[in-house]
Formats: sequence, structure tokens, C-alpha cells
Amino acid sequence: MRISVVKEIKPQETRVGLTPAGTADLTGRGHSVFVETGAGAASGYADERYAEAGADIVGRERAWSEAELLLKVKEPLAEEYGFLRPDLALFTYLHLAADRELTEALLAAGTLGIAYETVQDATGLPLLTPMSEIAGRLAAHAAANQLMRQEGGPGLLLGGAPGVAPARVLIIGGGAVGTQAALLAIGMQAEVTVLDMSSKRIRELDGILKGRARVLMSDPHVLEHELAQADAVIGAVLVPGRAAPKVVRRSQLPLLRPGALLIDVAIDQGGAFETSRPTTYESPIIEVDGVRHYCVANMPGAVPQTATRALTNATLPFVRAMADMGAAGALAADEA
Repeated sequence: MRISVVKEIKPQETRVGLTPAGTADLTGRGHSVFVETGAGAASGYADERYAEAGADIVGRERAWSEAELLLKVKEPLAEEYGFLRPDLALFTYLHLAADRELTEALLAAGTLGIAYETVQDATGLPLLTPMSEIAGRLAAHAAANQLMRQEGGPGLLLGGAPGVAPARVLIIGGGAVGTQAALLAIGMQAEVTVLDMSSKRIRELDGILKGRARVLMSDPHVLEHELAQADAVIGAVLVPGRAAPKVVRRSQLPLLRPGALLIDVAIDQGGAFETSRPTTYESPIIEVDGVRHYCVANMPGAVPQTATRALTNATLPFVRAMADMGAAGALAADEA
């Protein structure tokens, strides 16, 4: 099979869809790999590394045109829609629930789109989980950074100081994002509360967090009480393949204390807060009704060396199957 890897054009997206090691795996199985010039540079992979692994280094248009299977990290942007075609299989994060324009472009082109975030097996969401874990850890980093005065925050140290209370971090959703955000915030000595609506998951979190955070069943009363106490609120809810539920409404913003920060990790799926709008690392903050919102839509793009390796570790078995059997054959053979 002819497999292509293209350079991401989303602002501040520095990950790449395949590592040189993954390339060598595929070329070693007899497949042709085409890598767009500079695709892996920001992740620490020079073109020479891909060439040594057996890839052809090509320009953008050829990378798209040669592909039977095209590997990306983020969804195609409008300027890439012209490359979509009926005989192309596209394997990437698509997040279609939040993007009608892309959905219609894929349908019009007849492209087979397979979204990383909707691949589901007995373990859960194997291709989303690695990036969710990274995003959760980055959310805690963002809270620590954005609460500082020079970033426009109130001037709080997440872990406090001897004799001074730590900041309070509220995490809504106890899945992969929420768990990792909690673990890192706990490590920075914040006071952490996690809300979830699954009694099974709450019991699991009690075991994972070992009493170092409050884990509470979420209901409207508990949510509003905790919002009023929080210095940073991390939205970490997910419904696979669907728009994220709005867990904080605009009418609830006045409950927040002055200087409180909202971090919306679910922004790729439409956002967990009613007032969220996608932002970038260049300009990560929007302010709505006096409340600062951090809504960077591709958070793992800030750590491409870590994120690219984690992503390829997860995706390569599926890429290998599609390469060996064809996309249609792999889809028929694997329920995930």
C-alpha cells in the first residue's frame, strides 16, 4: 500500500502522524511511505531520518496524491479539502461532532474517514487515550501557569506555601483527562476535587487517587457549590463520537470567585463550557463575563516529541492492519 504522512498546518500543531520507527516498520513489510518535506521537524525527526527508514521525501501535493492511506494528527483544514478524493482513506483525529463543514467536505469527496477518537475496543478508546492523558497533564500545567499574575491571573501558586492555603482545582469528569489532571495537580500540592457521574468510576478513582483528592458524585447542587470554591476548573468530559455535554452554563459564571480560570480540554468536541470558544497557544485566553477561559484546541501539540511517540505507539497496529489488508479488509476484520 502507498501510505503518506503530511505536515500539519493547524496553528501551533507540531506533532506528526508517524515516527521514523513506524515508517521503518511499514517499509519493512513492503509498503511505500511518502513523507512531506519537514513533516516531522518540529517533533525532532529530520527528513533524513525518514529517508533512512525507507520513505520517499516529497512535496505537499505529491504526498496527498500518492496516498491510498493518509496519516495525519489533526483534521483537514479548509485549504486541504481539495486534496480529498473517493479513493483515499484518511486516518486522523476528525472530531466531526464539532465540525459540520469538514463533515460535509468528507461526504462530498467520498473520502473514507476513520477517526482516531472513535476507535473503540475492550480497553476503551485506545487511540484517544494517550493524547487525553497528555492533555490532562498539560491542563494542570496550564492551571499553574495561568493563575500567575504575569499571565493575567490572580497571582496564586497552585501548591500554596507554608502557612498559605493551596489553590483549589475542580476537575469535572474522571476519565483519562481528569485522572491525569488530578494526579499532576496533586503532585503540585493543589487542593483537588474530581466530579463524576458514574459510581463505578468514582470507586475506581478513590483507589487511584488514594485519598489525596476529594472524589464526589456530581449533581447540580454539588457542582454549583464546588464552582464557587474553585480557583481553576478543568472541563474533562467526553461522550465518544458526540458533542461534549455543557457542564457549566453561562448563567453559572457569576458563581465563580474573582480571578477563577476555566480550562476546557473538551474543546475539540465542542467544549464542556457553554461559553467556550477554540483558542490557540498564540492566544490561549478568551474572557467571557469577566471569567478567563483557556480553550486551546490541540494541547498535546505543545509537546510533540512526547506526543508523537505516544500517538504512533497506539496507531501503528491499526495502520499496519490497514496496510496489510487494505482499509476495507481491516474494517471488516476488526470490530474496533
